[in-house]
This record gives sequence, structure tokens and C-alpha cells, in this order.
Amino acid sequence: MLRQVLRKGMLAVYISLWLSCLSTPAVGQDFHGVWPEDVERTWVGPEYWANRLQDWRISNGRLECIEDRTEKPMRTVHVLTRRLGAKEGDFYVSVRTGLIGEAAKVSPDSATGFLIGAGPEVDYRAAALVHHSYGPGGGIIAAVEATGRAVLRDMTTEGYPVLAAAENTPESLPEKFILSLDGKPADEGYKLYLTVSDAQTSLVLSRVTLENVDSSRLTGNVALVSHPGSGNNTGRYWFRDWKVYGSKVETHNDRLCGPILCAQYTLHHNILKMAAQVMPLGPDDNQTVELQAKQQGDWKTIATTKIVVPGFTASFRVADWDSKKDTPYRVVYELKQADGSMRQYSWSGTIRREPKDDKSIVVAAFTGNFNVRPWGVGQWEFAWTKDGLWFPHSEVVEHVAKHKPDVLFFSGDQVYEGYSPTIAVKVPLDKAELDYMYKWYLWCWAFGELARDVPCICIPDDHDVYHGNIWGAAGRPAKKPDDGGYVMPASFVNMVQRTQTSHLPDPYDPTPVDQGITVYYTSMNYGGVSFAVIEDRKWKSSPTVMVPDGNVVNGWFHNQDFDPVKHADVPGAKLLGDRQLKFLNDWAADWSNGVWMKVVLSQTIFSNVATLPEEKLNDRVVPSLKIFALDEYPEDDMPVADADSGSWPQTGRKKALREMRRAFALHIAGDQHLGSTVQYGVEEWGDSSFAFCVPAIGNCWPRRWLPSQPGQNQKPGMPRYTGDYRDGFGNLMTVYAVSNPIVSGHEPADLHNRAPGYGIVKLDKSKRKATVEAWPRYADPDAESPYPGWPVTINQADNYGRKAAAWLPLIKVSGMNDPVVQVIDGRSNEIAYTLRINGTSFRPKVFRAGTYTVKVGEPGTTKMKTLKDVQSIPEGRDETIKVVF
Repeated sequence: MLRQVLRKGMLAVYISLWLSCLSTPAVGQDFHGVWPEDVERTWVGPEYWANRLQDWRISNGRLECIEDRTEKPMRTVHVLTRRLGAKEGDFYVSVRTGLIGEAAKVSPDSATGFLIGAGPEVDYRAAALVHHSYGPGGGIIAAVEATGRAVLRDMTTEGYPVLAAAENTPESLPEKFILSLDGKPADEGYKLYLTVSDAQTSLVLSRVTLENVDSSRLTGNVALVSHPGSGNNTGRYWFRDWKVYGSKVETHNDRLCGPILCAQYTLHHNILKMAAQVMPLGPDDNQTVELQAKQQGDWKTIATTKIVVPGFTASFRVADWDSKKDTPYRVVYELKQADGSMRQYSWSGTIRREPKDDKSIVVAAFTGNFNVRPWGVGQWEFAWTKDGLWFPHSEVVEHVAKHKPDVLFFSGDQVYEGYSPTIAVKVPLDKAELDYMYKWYLWCWAFGELARDVPCICIPDDHDVYHGNIWGAAGRPAKKPDDGGYVMPASFVNMVQRTQTSHLPDPYDPTPVDQGITVYYTSMNYGGVSFAVIEDRKWKSSPTVMVPDGNVVNGWFHNQDFDPVKHADVPGAKLLGDRQLKFLNDWAADWSNGVWMKVVLSQTIFSNVATLPEEKLNDRVVPSLKIFALDEYPEDDMPVADADSGSWPQTGRKKALREMRRAFALHIAGDQHLGSTVQYGVEEWGDSSFAFCVPAIGNCWPRRWLPSQPGQNQKPGMPRYTGDYRDGFGNLMTVYAVSNPIVSGHEPADLHNRAPGYGIVKLDKSKRKATVEAWPRYADPDAESPYPGWPVTINQADNYGRKAAAWLPLIKVSGMNDPVVQVIDGRSNEIAYTLRINGTSFRPKVFRAGTYTVKVGEPGTTKMKTLKDVQSIPEGRDETIKVVF
């Protein structure tokens, strides 16, 4: 029934219903966790979430922890379909378990057992991340140590102090034993009974009781724990026959995670492309995924594909798609169960009709998906509460749905390799691949509900490929991060790109770069809007290599005597590279198939909108950057020169902007951790495209734009940081709005004071305007407003704001509405610009006096006329050329 509300205008209703379903539990259904005997794989099953993914496997019918390192040692597997509720009642948890390896060689404080009451205040998905860190919401550990001692520990406090421990311990633990935890209400709080018994004889080996447990400690997730212990002789454990039941246990059978976790799709020229994200299946599992569409009331298979490893993607391409109607779809997979039977699982949604006749197109844009609260440099521990866990970003999903987006754009850093929520694993390669998947699955888990019904353009950035601040240098291998190229192997980079971009329209030129690294730059025409998707890192030169005199480290010029404005723009340094410049040139000229607006999508904007105190201009921005109150300013902030921005190299930036403005294109991007709207300048302020950098979903690295001097040519009533500026590389930009970190008054402060959120762009067909809005993630769009300074409304023509040197005669068209007009310089034969006009008359501006060729009509059809040797005239002179169809 919920599927019926997925038409445009009903997404917000669906998301709201979906969120409400998450809190409507059944009570009292028994859970019994069993695993297939003849399957070996990393993924432990749809009812569970494992921390970390690569630390567990199922083998020979049991769950096994395969990681025994002591750094961040606690490993957990959460059951997702059961949870301890707030109501009073009893509960029972048991499991067969044992040590993998020889008991005599294992550290005595290694342990196996349960975690209960984890993450009581947060979404069950956030609670499912609870594993190694202590803190509020951490829960209670009920375990048996390698010595045989039953023990209950407090995971909310550093060191996991003992709450109660058995006095009786066996001489040794048997190879197989049963651990059971019984929780019962008492006169004061709860009593917990933890028992260890021999699996063969049922003899009780150790038992401990904990009384007066506050009921608040017994609400939340339930998980299995394998703890390696300390020292060199660490241990790891296996599990079978996991049981959870009782009147306090809530049942949530809708909370399965996999085998298909999400699907993304795009629709371009009636070609549907979809990528389904599958969990890490084993070689003996079914390797085939089907795409089905509902036709005349029945589900019909329209495509079948094999799962691609590494990355576990199932990609589909369906030509001749009927884009004029909504079509329900489902991605289907059959998974072997513990009893040997096959069960069908599916991920379902709706391929929406293409909104060609709609009056507007709404784009929701995102960047920077950081999942937990960072406390500061080198201090990344966090509490298992709403203050510490930003994942799964439910308020973002719910609020974005209310804007009724037609297109989603994720501009990069969907994954942060470090501490979001776990440290990065870069070697060995197979572990690195699974580490990425563990973190990518969090994005799928959080945003899959938005993407299931809305076309989604998703592109990776530096952190996605485990390389903070990357200069791709056309794909060459790099030994060090600043060398230019990729530190991670090409197969890893391709895996990342496959998971995030294989559903995009076919690339403009699929030729790989060095090492066989694939490319994805492309265009998507949807609803009359043509989106150019570019890769602004892949060909970019390394400033460390190209500008050695600047002593550049991680994009920052550490030579204090070096002037990046005068000396950083060196010959040969590239931004987009020749291939993408050619693509943009061709794309700017192509307005066929009813395109009426052009938008460029990339990782980052081509201005450096950031300031720092003058004494820190050669340093990095740090998370502890001071946050000011609204209308409060630092005294000595100056524009920075950070080559990670698209502001360097300056000549490469100018080349890109000259191609973009030929299309009157708006630029939407992210990465900079600071929402902003600016207009680019090449030769003069305001002569090129507008750019919208969207706020970060979760801002781990806040920046600010608070220059000590006010901008020139400010509009009345605007903040002093707006107006005409030169950024730290001397590039021209006009600042319209910035979402600086401020004391927000919203909790958790560590999240909201960093100005997180998302962007909304409304493209108006009849007025040919774009309205951009940077939204706080806390703000309900039905009742609240965007960040101060927004909305900013942009006339399409202002994206080529270059002043005219002369004009061509007025072109008046009859027999056709909204024709395309293309102006070609008669001397250079270069296309000056192309535009679908709004109406039937248009007076082209030109940038030198002389003759021009003008093409008018509908590209790709016979209704196209060419006017040759059109002579420019002064602005004050009136002439008309009539074009009749």
C-alpha cells in the first residue's frame, strides 16, 4: 500500500509513513538466529548488522569473529529485528558459543557474550553501530571471560568497569558452552541472571546476578560480542543458535538489512540505468539478480544481471523505457536459508515518469556524509547518543522529502574513510575493499529511502577513494598523497566508482585513464534540464609537484614568502583536463530534445570561499575553529589559498568557466564544508556562472568566510562578507550568501553549530530562473526558513553575465515557441554561446563588433535555420531579423 504514495508530491508522505513504521513494534515473537551449514561468506545475514563487516563471517553453520586485534577491540553483531522496549517485561537471551583456537594460549580477559540496552535514545540503525567505544548509551556487556568467569560490565564508562562478577569459575571452559541472560522485573528495577553452562552436559559452570538495574539501562539494541582481550594472546569466538524472546522484546521484522540494501537509477533519452547494491555474498551463493517491472498488474522480469565483485553491484541498462508514466519496479534476489530452502528478497520502488511538462524541476543536493561527532584533532571518540551519532541522518531524509525533489545529487564524500565510524583500513586490499563497503552501506542504509523513487546522481570525491585531498593527475599511481595520482590501487578506485556511478548515463568518452581507472563524466537530460556531470579531481594536477617553490603540503602553501596569487598559476597545471573541456564545449552547444536549462554538477566549486586569521594562512583549517555568534566577526581573517578547492590552478579554472558560461549553466557542488552562493568572474566580476556549494550533511571540518574587509559593491542590507572579492588565489568572485558556523541554539550543538544541511535548487521553466536555498538539517521546511541569505534567485541569462561589446539585430520568430539560438563568431568560427530562448524574440549580445552566424530553431530536426554574415550593431540601434517556420 505504501508503494501507491510514491508519485511526485507524495514522497514526503511516504518518508513520514516509513519513519512512523520504525516505531510501531510487535511484542513477544521469539527470535532464533541460525545460519546455513554449506555457505561461507562475509555477510552474516539480513537480520543483522556486523561491526565491522570485515571482522565476521558465517562458516559451517556458525557465526565467527575473524578479527582478534586489540586496537578498538570490541566486535559486535546486532540483531535488527528485535529490540528491548521501554515497557516493563521479562527477556531472555542465549547462544551457543566457544573459542576459536586453543584456550590455553588466550588472554584471560578475552570474552564472549552479549551487549544489551545499546543506543536507547537513537534510531535502531545508529544503535547497531555500537561496538568498541564507551560512553552514554553504550549499554551493558554480559559475557564470560576466557577464565570461565561470568561478568557484567558497564559500557557507558571508560574501561568497562565490572558491575558484577561470578565468584565461582570452572577450571577451564569446554569447547562448546551456552551463555544465557535472564532479565526480570523486581521491586527495585530489574534483576539480571547470567549463566554459563556446558553445552553437552548442561552443567552450570559460572553464574552471576546483578540487582537493582534501572529499567532505562535495559532499552535498546541486543548484540553478540567477541572481545579479543589484551596483550599478544588475543581470542576470537564463534556463535550458534542465538535466541532472544520475552515480553520486553519488541519485534521489527521490517528492519531487514539486505541482501539488496538500496538501488539508484537515472533516466536519460528513454534509457533506464539502475545499480542495486548487494551485501557481500559468498561464492556459493546465488550470483544472479533480476529487475522486474509491474506491467498490466503483473511482475515481469525485464533484465537479469550477475553481481560484480568487488563492490557487489548489480547493474541494469534498459533501452526504450516508457518515460511517460510511473512504473513500479522491484529488484529481486533469492537467498539460501538455514534449512536449505530459497527465499526471495526484493527492493522495490517506482521509476517516475519524466517530468517534461512540469513547470519546475527541484534538485536536492548533498555533500559530506560524516556519521559521528568528532571531538577534535586526534580525539574521535563519541557517545552512543543523539549528541554523538549523526547517522542515519533521519531529519535530513524527512525534511528533504518535503521539498518533493525530482533529482538527487550527492556530490562526494558519501564515505569518510577515517572515524566515520571506524578507522580506515587500507591494506591488505581485500580488507580495504570490505572496509569501504562497511562505510558505503551506511550511506545506502541512510539515503536509500530517498533514492528508491527519485533519479539520483552520485559521484565520489577524495574520501570515498580513501585519499583525503586528491589530485588525480589523469590516474597515475601515487606513493604519497601529494604526489598526484591515486594512492589506493586502481581496482579499489574502480570498485568505489562502480558502487556510486554505474547507474549514471553512459560516459561521454569511456576511455580509461592511467592504470585502467574508469571514467564516468557524462550528461543527463531529465525534465528539460541538461545536467553535465564532471570529475573535477581525476585530471587535476598536484600543486606539490607543479609548484615546488610553494612547499605545498596537502594543498597548503607552507612557504610564507611565496605568493599563490602571483606565482601558483604555472604552465601545464590542469583542472578538468582537455577531455572534459571538450565534453563541456559539446554539451554547451547541445540543446536538443527540449532542453531549457543547463546545470553543471561536480565535486567542488571553482572559488576558494574560506578565511583564516592572518597568522594561520599557511596552516590547515581545524575542527576546533572558533565559532562566532551571528553578526560577530574576527578581526584579522583573510582569504586562504587552498589548492584542494577548484580555485587552483587559475588558468584551468578560467578554461572551465569559459565553457560553462557558453551554456548559461548554473554550477552545483559541495566538498568545502561551507554552504555558499557566489558568481564567478573571469575577466571581470559577475561575467560567468553562478555557483552553489551546498552545506555538509555532517560537518566534521568546518570552514568560515568572515573576511576582515567588507566586499565591494554590496547590495543594501546584505552582510558585510558579501559583495565582490578576490579569493586567496586572486580569482574574482561575487559572494551572495554563506552559511557560516554560528551559535545556532539547536542541540546537539556540536552538530548544528557547524552549519550542516543540504541544498535545494528550484529550476523554473516559465521564468527561466533558478532559486537556490541552503537549508539547516534541523529546519522543517513546512514551518522554518533556509539559512540567512537564502533564497538567492538567479536569472538564467546572468550565468553569462559578461558585458556586451556590441549587439546583433533582434531576432523575431514565428511558427515556433522557445527556439534555440546559437551565436557563432564569424571570424574564429567558435560558438559564442547557445540558449533556448523564452518566447519568440531575442536580441543576442556579442563580445566584439563584426559578423556572426546565427542558428535558430529546434536542434536535431529539419526546423533549423542558419543566418549567415549577421553584422553587429551598437546597442542603441534597432534592427529586426524575422525567422518564419
